[in-house]
Amino acid sequence: MNGDDELSLLSWMYGHDHDDPVPAPRLGQGYVELSGGPLDGSLLDVTSWTEDEIATGAVLMTVLGQTGPDGQARYAARPGDPGRWDWSGDAV
Repeated sequence: MNGDDELSLLSWMYGHDHDDPVPAPRLGQGYVELSGGPLDGSLLDVTSWTEDEIATGAVLMTVLGQTGPDGQARYAARPGDPGRWDWSGDAV
């Protein structure tokens, strides 16, 4: 296991409940790592997403954004590294 693998196992899983009995990545699931912004370092499960949805990116709910508890943050695939999504700003 390299450093990136260890980091992924310790990362927060976006969209999982705080009391999830298995709060770590699950075998057979597809994840992207969120980079920058309020969800930096979180993993997002994209297992059931289509290729178009993954290419489009997402606006994700967050309590950490500039607009407070009802914030939304935009993330999109990093060019050349589809396993990492970069923050492009908060949605208003």
